[in-house]
Amino acid sequence: MMGIRIACFILMVVITPYGWYTWVFGIAAIVLPYIAVVLANVSSDVERTDPENPERALPAAPSGTPAAGTGSPVLRIEETHAIEKPRDESSGAA
Repeated sequence: MMGIRIACFILMVVITPYGWYTWVFGIAAIVLPYIAVVLANVSSDVERTDPENPERALPAAPSGTPAAGTGSPVLRIEETHAIEKPRDESSGAA
């Protein structure tokens, strides 16, 4: 389409005497980009898709069950305090 548009611009300027065809070439050079964009945005494989509900994809209940005899299924992580080394007072520190 751009090649045809450039050809329309060139023919609009080069062909003399100017007349009605000059206007046709000018209008074609202006309208062709619009037609090219519309044709590029039209898809040939248009099919209607319904929106998907994300709640249907979630399981109704937790899928994993805790192993027998392990107690509660909750993991508990606790921090321990850092153990400091006792200072050696005989090292000559004042």
